[in-house]
Amino acid sequence: MPKPSLADLTAFASIAEHRSFRRAADALGVSRSSLSHLMRALERTLDVRLLHRTTRSVAPTEAGERLLKRLMPVLRDLDEALDAVSDDRGQPSGTLRINGNEAATRLLLRTVVPAFLARYPQMALDLVSEGRLIDIVEQGFDAGIRLAESVPHDMIAVRLGGDVRFVAVSSPAYLAASSTPRHPDDLRQHRCIRQRLPSGKPYRWEFARHGQEIAIDVPGVLTLDHSGLMVEAAIDGLGIAFVPEHVARAALDSNILAIVLEDWSPAIAGLCLYYPGNRHVPAGLRAFIDMLKTVAFDPAATAW
Repeated sequence: MPKPSLADLTAFASIAEHRSFRRAADALGVSRSSLSHLMRALERTLDVRLLHRTTRSVAPTEAGERLLKRLMPVLRDLDEALDAVSDDRGQPSGTLRINGNEAATRLLLRTVVPAFLARYPQMALDLVSEGRLIDIVEQGFDAGIRLAESVPHDMIAVRLGGDVRFVAVSSPAYLAASSTPRHPDDLRQHRCIRQRLPSGKPYRWEFARHGQEIAIDVPGVLTLDHSGLMVEAAIDGLGIAFVPEHVARAALDSNILAIVLEDWSPAIAGLCLYYPGNRHVPAGLRAFIDMLKTVAFDPAATAW
């Protein structure tokens, strides 16, 4: 029986890991049709079905699971061997894919990206900015960037700066016409500027004091999906907004906005770059992390 090529086996492993022909094709840089043809040829060569295929999903068969279990350590060892060669040259190469929200992507572009690309000319960066939380492994990313509280527990996280704080803010004119909230529950009697998450769900405002935590689905007739727009709406007297403090800092310093419930607004851990702890770490990602650790991030710029 002819032996499958390394490319065939790598393609199978990618499909099985991503549970998707489309995502595997994107990760490998090939077309979905060519990947499907390659898998059919591999199954004919081995004379065994490796994948269950439906219109909605792909999953390994029992034979596929057995092959994948034996194959993954071999592919990891191969990746490590190739990375060792790159280390000997002192120049990692390839494409590093990172998923983060817009603020995180802007932060990288202002700080790490220029120096990284200058130092490692054989590396390419693919930065995807989106608000929704995703499974970075399933979607074919090497790393992600999110607030520390949103990082999955099975990931390794690297801090990008100091703590951040979310605050409720309002214009003096709005507070003059309404009673000032003294407790988070008081917000139920106020006009609030709600936030819609990328998932489509409304964001529940979260407060904490002396060990007591409260999350409120606030009332309001205006819903926005951008912190900057929420600040502008609050300045215009349209209600109380809940935003990262640094986004409202200029308006607060100018006294055109004021913080309410300040003693209910503690600092929380800020942004982290995170990556799978149970997989081989590519040389390019290791180099990127090493460079992250040398950057003196402005804590005010590392909020979500």
